[in-house]
Amino acid sequence: MTRTRLEHCWVPAVNVNERRDGKQADILLLHYTGMKSAEVSRQWLTCAESAVSCHYLVDEAGEITQMVGEDMRAWHAGEACWRGESDINSRSIGIEIQNLGHNNGYPDFPPEQMAAVTELCRDIIERHDFAPERVLAHSDVAPGRKWDPGEKFDWRRLHDAGIGHWVEPAPLGGGVFLQLGDQGDPVSALQVLLSAYGYNAPVTGDYDEQTRIVVEAFQRHFRPGQVDGVADQSTIETLKHLIDTLPSSPIA
Repeated sequence: MTRTRLEHCWVPAVNVNERRDGKQADILLLHYTGMKSAEVSRQWLTCAESAVSCHYLVDEAGEITQMVGEDMRAWHAGEACWRGESDINSRSIGIEIQNLGHNNGYPDFPPEQMAAVTELCRDIIERHDFAPERVLAHSDVAPGRKWDPGEKFDWRRLHDAGIGHWVEPAPLGGGVFLQLGDQGDPVSALQVLLSAYGYNAPVTGDYDEQTRIVVEAFQRHFRPGQVDGVADQSTIETLKHLIDTLPSSPIA
């Protein structure tokens, strides 16, 4: 069992199994708990009846609890997909961040908590050599079903510390946009870009509900200034810039 080098406590979870089919973790997946306290979250994430678990929990004060060994498969992603892979649990290490969530006021993430999350992510990445673009939000792999860790999470801070893939979002305002109900080649081109980055966005040419929720998920992570599911010029330019700055372009 791999342990983080950072100071932490250990509370073993019950819901855990081997990674399937020889898969190895290459995704670092960030969540928020959406529960009223870190203690309640810890109890839920380690009990059998929850049918969930996670590798780590970070509370508001920055205290870290490890619940599953990094070599094992925790049950945190649920129904999810990234780059065609549906068993995200077998491919990821998960971090739950204590926060009440969107349905309970969605408070800011305290500085002490962000500092601890940053150091924990850095520690994991240094030992596993995850690619920057494989540091993802739960909402990225489960758009519409999940919103966490959400638009208040400071992805720029992580990137400044050498964690994750990030570009400065293109400015808001003006330009053409695509939205629910639109059809045609511009919609197909948008879906190609979203799919190329990794999102589950079938290329249909129809700006349907699936496309809208994927655009919203993209905005929560990469263009948090306005999260509305409308692919405006800022959203599209930010997406193109992200793809352009990948180590190797996924688009021929």
